Amino acid sequence: MAEQATAQIGVTGLAVMGRNLARNLARNGFTVAVHNRSPERTRSLVAEHGGEGRFVPAESMADFVAALERPRAVIMMVKAGGPTDAVIDELVPLLDAGDIIVDCGNAHFADTRRREEALRGHGLHFVGTGVSGGEEGALRGPSIMPGGSAESYRKLGPIFERIAAQVDGVPCCRHIGPDGAGHFVKMVHNGIEYADMQLIAEAYDLLRAGLGAEPAELAEIFRDWNSGELESFLIEITADVLGHTDAATGRAFVDVVLDRAEQKGTGRWTVQSALDLGIPITGIAEATFARSLSGHADQRAAARRAFPGAGGTWQVGDRDAAVEDVRRALLASKIVAYAQGFDQIRAGSREYDWNIDLGGTATIWRGGCIIRARFLDRIRQAYDEQPELPTLLVAPWFADTVNDGVPSWRRVVAEAARAGVPAPAFASSLAYFDALRAERLPAALIQGLRDNFGAHTYHRVDREGTYHTLWAGDRSEVEA
Repeated sequence: MAEQATAQIGVTGLAVMGRNLARNLARNGFTVAVHNRSPERTRSLVAEHGGEGRFVPAESMADFVAALERPRAVIMMVKAGGPTDAVIDELVPLLDAGDIIVDCGNAHFADTRRREEALRGHGLHFVGTGVSGGEEGALRGPSIMPGGSAESYRKLGPIFERIAAQVDGVPCCRHIGPDGAGHFVKMVHNGIEYADMQLIAEAYDLLRAGLGAEPAELAEIFRDWNSGELESFLIEITADVLGHTDAATGRAFVDVVLDRAEQKGTGRWTVQSALDLGIPITGIAEATFARSLSGHADQRAAARRAFPGAGGTWQVGDRDAAVEDVRRALLASKIVAYAQGFDQIRAGSREYDWNIDLGGTATIWRGGCIIRARFLDRIRQAYDEQPELPTLLVAPWFADTVNDGVPSWRRVVAEAARAGVPAPAFASSLAYFDALRAERLPAALIQGLRDNFGAHTYHRVDREGTYHTLWAGDRSEVEA
């Protein structure tokens, strides 16, 4: 039987992420109750890592709960969906009013809102918490995005802030907002991550096509980029992956990996949520669809057979200039992806009354998380200076950077189209930029068409009101 009421926090679910999070807690001086459905994992954790801190192992859920100091705080690290609900159902009868259940998995924010409301009825706090940084982040310091009640954060905040990544002495953790806010922000984080990776992959593909360079040479280009404004975790590991050689074949590792990108669903959730909120996150959507397309092997094979000569050639005259064009296009496109993501967070915050601090969100993404990047400090500064910034693109540094990159951006997208190199995220990001800055959009014609076939009405540029043209009649205009 587990010891009684000695642990400050508990972790149930000891797969790699849960195991590493429990170790992180113990390393930072917390006494941690640990539990897993399969007791062997609990025993192996203590046997292998018991010297890192104080663990209180429990083989039953009842013993696990009994080991926790009140108010009890239980972290769940289990699979999203049904398994999460099953663990909650097991925990609830064992807990008392004021206790806290923390879901650190990648749950859909709508599920988190439902669970929070249901458990509030039992007097319990449910805290949906985004955790980014992968296995290493969980162990050494992730970015942590807790939602839930302010009261629950008073208990959890000092714990999470100690185990989170630290940048300039500031923990990469803060209370995001009520109910599903934490998981919503983590969802959008992952959507931006999809766009970021797709853009990097397109930059690699374009450079390889244009320069005829081998992956090892391209690795050096990405290493050089990582010393400038593109500095980020993803650019850093891109150089690492491109520079890696497959031991079995001696070939570049990237050339032996099947070109079908998988996904766990957070990108789709981000796009679905943006549609519901009416926020155009075109770069994130294209990145999500690009992953889907990569998996349609039969369609791709049929298209290669049907259109063998449809591509062109990309003739690069000045190598250094081409590399610089792709760098500038990548930076501009990445800025669009982050701008769209922050637009979605703002819209979600307004829709669900979360009052999310956008500058604060950028602050906790500076370390630990997958999309950590140099310019997150600039995003934080932009929103701190102008909380109601209409779009990140118009903040001075971002506007200047995008303006400087526009000629390169256009050349890269045009050359990709001419050469037949797919660059959907680059192209959609540029199209978004052009649409956002256009004096007038063809949406006027769309409204005319909608009014013609469905009497959906329209507004005029020269006077107030809503109008309809009698298209099937004398074509006079009436006020609707």
